Amino acid sequence: MRFTNRIKLLAFLLCFIVNANAANLQAIQNQINNSSPGSIIHVNAGTYKGNLEIRNSVNLICQQGAIFDANHNGSAIRVYAENVSIENCRIINYGDDLTAMDAAIFSERTATGLIVKNNSIHGDAFGIWLDSTNHVLISNNEIQGNNKIRSQDRGNGIHLFNVKHTKVEENKIWHTRDGIYIDTSNHNELIGNEIYDLRYGVHYMYSFSNRVENNYTHGTRTGYALMQSKYLTVINNRSENDTNYGILMNFIASSTISGNQVTNVKQLQGPGGSSVVKGGEGKALFIYNAPFNDINNNLLTQSDLGIHLTAGSEGNKIHNNYFVRNRQQVKYVANREVEWSFEGRGNFWSDYQGWDRNSDNIGDESFEPNDGIDKVLWKYPSANVLINSPSIQTLRWVQKTFPVLKSPGVKDSYPLMRNEFKSTKS
Repeated sequence: MRFTNRIKLLAFLLCFIVNANAANLQAIQNQINNSSPGSIIHVNAGTYKGNLEIRNSVNLICQQGAIFDANHNGSAIRVYAENVSIENCRIINYGDDLTAMDAAIFSERTATGLIVKNNSIHGDAFGIWLDSTNHVLISNNEIQGNNKIRSQDRGNGIHLFNVKHTKVEENKIWHTRDGIYIDTSNHNELIGNEIYDLRYGVHYMYSFSNRVENNYTHGTRTGYALMQSKYLTVINNRSENDTNYGILMNFIASSTISGNQVTNVKQLQGPGGSSVVKGGEGKALFIYNAPFNDINNNLLTQSDLGIHLTAGSEGNKIHNNYFVRNRQQVKYVANREVEWSFEGRGNFWSDYQGWDRNSDNIGDESFEPNDGIDKVLWKYPSANVLINSPSIQTLRWVQKTFPVLKSPGVKDSYPLMRNEFKSTKS
């Protein structure tokens, strides 16, 4: 009898605790609803189940151990008011409906001036979604997706749609679909974020005049997927051990790609050694139909393919880059010769074997990283078994000796003799 009474008492206490937490969430909601602009709402330790709406300009600051749990239903926190800040909170178990744009924090277009910093987020759908708002700061958050579900069924870590003048800095994002997705958003900055173990680290679509600086991707299927955009400044970023592509430029124009370090990009292989992504050959830099860009001072190293340029990617300035120990340095598909140098300086090639008699750090002979034999091998990959055979070496010698037989390709008239790349990130 006493044991039965104890069980009833325990059940009562558990029920009381659950109801108390539910009441606590409602109490926080009431505080927000009744607050004056600029009020600080302190959230004490505890688990607060349900969904929160912020329609007044408040500073929501969580104490250690404070958790918002959305019970796998909808967005955990939805922000409508301007000049709101959300800090130091742990947000979990928001909904998984990607069509409904379920998120840990969903910012409506009226939520200008939002600050989201020092939060820990873990769930299936979107971590932070900004919808047509401006002047937002997203700083120093940790956002973790669910790697137990398929990549395409997860949300993005941070999603910007039609957003302007926003800074996303010093966040850590992993196991989401894409780390940071930017769609139709102009004049934004992505600074110092670490992104890993997901599909695309940074993914741009239809966006102008954005800055991507000092970010670090590793273990992604593409570090930086830059698509359908103009006037991007992509500088001093790192891509390490990503697969298929380190930096992918697809319909990118009038942009600057400089000071980036791309290391050890390998082809993602499926059963039998086949490529999982068609055309994904472990490319440090892939330039597809991307004209009039300035690509300089990048280190592309230890990858299956250093740079692949194709499909109308003309008018680019490619100079002062460092191609070091890639399995294949360049793949260039076009019908005319292009010059890869600017104002008397070309690029550094680890396989250049020329001389520098006057010690000006410029090779005395031009360098052509590809020839007609390479193009045959691209078209017929099975012929690679003959690459070091006497017959192939003879054909290369004949082509070099009698230039009339040479097909158009890349020419670097001023190859650099020293690797002077300086990493900006330790």
